Amino acid sequence: MGNLSGWGLTGRLISKHFGALGDKVSEAIANFDPETATQADRDRIQDTLRSTAQKLAAARASFDKEHADVVQLQKLLASDEKATETLAARLQAGTISEAAVTMFCDELEANKAKLPEEIQQEADAKSYMDELQQIVDAFSKQLTDFDAVAKKAMQQLASANAQKDLQEMRSQRQSELDGLKSLGGHSTALDALTRRAQTVSNEAAGLKILTDINQKPIDQAAEIAAIRKSVSEADTAGESTLERLKRLSAKPTA
Repeated sequence: MGNLSGWGLTGRLISKHFGALGDKVSEAIANFDPETATQADRDRIQDTLRSTAQKLAAARASFDKEHADVVQLQKLLASDEKATETLAARLQAGTISEAAVTMFCDELEANKAKLPEEIQQEADAKSYMDELQQIVDAFSKQLTDFDAVAKKAMQQLASANAQKDLQEMRSQRQSELDGLKSLGGHSTALDALTRRAQTVSNEAAGLKILTDINQKPIDQAAEIAAIRKSVSEADTAGESTLERLKRLSAKPTA
């Protein structure tokens, strides 16, 4: 008995704690994937409705049988009760044996005694069928209501997601506008670009100054050479061939 009690306690603990764990897991799954969880709840209701509907179909068949038995027995009793007058006349006339009439009467009394039982069985079958019908109707309404609520909830979820997306896009657009507005004011990147342009401009100006300095002696030497050439050409412009020969053959003074 101690072992049995221990196993009973273990079973209760498992049922209690793991049942609660199952509820927590179901709740976590529902929060993580509400669409799938909603479909699972609907499937559960639909499965219950389907199994109950099958029981209702069997209950209807059972009631139909019980009702048919009652109707058949009532018809038989009505026919046998009607036949009692004919049998009584035949018994008085001696055209039928008393034993046969006794057997008929025994069966008639047995069927009369059986009729209330058959009627009760019919009533029980109808009561069971009606209760199942109510349950099926309730589950059917529950499923319809569930679909309506689920549809509304899904629409609300879709609307909420759309609003969330809209707000995210508005926030993104606002950030982009703020970034564009900052271009007209202070911008670290633009400041750095401006400083870089000024540096390059200063470097170009420095190179120009250096080039001008180096170019000045060259320009001066070219200018002097041009002067010398012009003077030399002017001195020899009107000489004859003989004077040119004398000039070219003359030795420079020591």
